[in-house]
Amino acid sequence: MAMVNAAKILSQKTYQVPGKLKITEHFFEVPRDYSNPSSGPLQLFARSCQKHEKPASGPDPEADKKSAQLPWLVYLQGGPGFECGSPQNSAWTNAVLDKGYQVLCLDQRGTGLSSPLCASSLGLRGDENVQAKYMKSFRADSIVKDCEAIRKALTKDFEGGEEKKKWTVMGQSFGGFCAVTYLSFFPEGLREVFLFGGLPPMVDKPDEVYKRLYKRVTERNEAYYRKYPEDVKRVKAIVKLLQRFGDSTVRTPSGGSLSARRFQKMGLLFGRHGGIDGVHEIVLRASTDLDQVGHLTRGTVSAIEQTDSFDDNIIYSMLHEPVYCQGQPSNWSAERLLPAFPQFALTTPGPIHFTGEMIYPFMFDTYAELAKLSHVAHKLAADPDWPALYDLDQLAKNEVPVYAAVYLNDMYVDYDLSVDTASRIKGCETFVTNALYHNAVRAKVDDVLKGVWALRDDVID
Repeated sequence: MAMVNAAKILSQKTYQVPGKLKITEHFFEVPRDYSNPSSGPLQLFARSCQKHEKPASGPDPEADKKSAQLPWLVYLQGGPGFECGSPQNSAWTNAVLDKGYQVLCLDQRGTGLSSPLCASSLGLRGDENVQAKYMKSFRADSIVKDCEAIRKALTKDFEGGEEKKKWTVMGQSFGGFCAVTYLSFFPEGLREVFLFGGLPPMVDKPDEVYKRLYKRVTERNEAYYRKYPEDVKRVKAIVKLLQRFGDSTVRTPSGGSLSARRFQKMGLLFGRHGGIDGVHEIVLRASTDLDQVGHLTRGTVSAIEQTDSFDDNIIYSMLHEPVYCQGQPSNWSAERLLPAFPQFALTTPGPIHFTGEMIYPFMFDTYAELAKLSHVAHKLAADPDWPALYDLDQLAKNEVPVYAAVYLNDMYVDYDLSVDTASRIKGCETFVTNALYHNAVRAKVDDVLKGVWALRDDVID
């Protein structure tokens, strides 16, 4: 791994927000390519959070200094390609602050306010070959270097030596994948790691991941139709309408096309708490439209469009398969494997199954923003030149405490592959549950934090 120097701090502005919290907005500058700093800089954005204290005795410079040097916990958002919400809006923030940390919520490179990527900003880089090469700088191997650069910048003045400058990583989903990359290449910067549905599979290409994903999404479809059997006919009627005059029969408010396959993408919701009910509500609404007015109303089409954000978060679609690649091309894994699972075919005689988080080539025809990036996406899918994301030898001798929530019924991250990875990380302790889904750190925060914190704070003997 390339040497990582401290990020340049461009600005830091602090505000008090409701909830007796102090939020600081940070802008940093880092190299886009750490192995070639002359490739140009990126700006990164993060918000930090501390408790806001107002002593009766008035300002206390010594207490302020102590507060500024509390141990850091950096939160890495799931994705890839999603920005991080402000910490005052996260259900877990106060629990973490109560443990004695100060929190940093990072917009990973290319997301939020961190040099955001979209079709227009990527187009400024050059032709499609240049754009594809540029996109390769936005995987976990670059994100962890950003984290290490920011850690060095924020702890530069910490007293007590290098041990005091280490920080804690809390990674949700893809954020956990990044944390394991961090463990592989920069463990010296880490005090401890907390993973929530974020143990990555140790694979070189995504095929095994997607084979298992199709099976788990099938199980969630079966649960959906068991709960709402009347939706079997409704979904078939909606698909028939969407196919009536081709994939552009229905246009979305953003300018894309609501094809039947795009409608199937609502299965992405099935992996979340309340996801099955959410899909049913939209199917019921669409079916009612057909019964009452004979077409899908704007409100219904808008509701379907809002079930995903692929146009707004292009990294997710462009790099979702390559985040599993190490020296292998993805070659549109989900599309290649699809014929082996006929329950997802639009012509199936049985219930039409919704797909999950799979990314398909058709999306770069029907989504307005993604359509501008089709050629770049195809270049990335064919590219075999992806560097290693994990160091199995380093993980086997790991000395950083790792605590992981593993969800038995996780639709997005395979349970068996997660357990396998946990066994490869020396000292990794797991909280395994069949009562929580993948988004528990947002939807069931008290339950999942209790289980994971107990791994660190309690004993079983």
